[in-house]
Amino acid sequence: MKIGIIGSGHVGITLASGLSELGHEVLLGTGTPDKQSDLRAQVGDKVTVGSFEDAAKHGDLVIFAVKGTKAEEIMKKLAPQLAGKTVIDTTNPIADAPPVDGVVQYFTDNSQSLFERLVAIAPDAKLVKAFNSVGNGVMVRPDFTTDGGSVLPTMFICGDDQGAKKQVTSLLAELGWEAADMGSPVAARAIEPLCMLWCIPGMLTNEWGHAFKLLKS
Repeated sequence: MKIGIIGSGHVGITLASGLSELGHEVLLGTGTPDKQSDLRAQVGDKVTVGSFEDAAKHGDLVIFAVKGTKAEEIMKKLAPQLAGKTVIDTTNPIADAPPVDGVVQYFTDNSQSLFERLVAIAPDAKLVKAFNSVGNGVMVRPDFTTDGGSVLPTMFICGDDQGAKKQVTSLLAELGWEAADMGSPVAARAIEPLCMLWCIPGMLTNEWGHAFKLLKS
């Protein structure tokens, strides 16, 4: 599959490298042209590097992995190119203010998520929330083992388009995750704050190698 990644931070680089290793045709887009040479050195020959616009055009599926404070501005510019495409939104509404006792601060409240704002900006794209509740270090083929054997971590997703969520669920399985569909974009009001919880062990004790698991009876 042709996958475009908008955003060249840790998340974008990790997913670009991992998805290319799985055989996907990946184009990693950066908003800083001067970074392209350095990025090529980091991701290798299997990943093409270009602009945000290049990534939006390239992907049959697009991953949106930019800084939360810039997400709405960038989505407004790219919305026409993303129309009709499945777009995985990885962003979190993390404010520029510092964490408080290990809890990162958000610029949204419980009445609306950043994901809902992005859906409103790009209504013709098929947005699916994913990858926001875990760090890049365990995004690709995570290895969680207990006495009972290997455990698949859970990735919570939401969105309006069932076909897009099915496509994202399949991609998550390739990367070593089980998907848990939480429903409509409103569910992002609960999914986005999972990043706050996930970050606390890292902020307080520098532990970053964990993920969530949904257990069912």
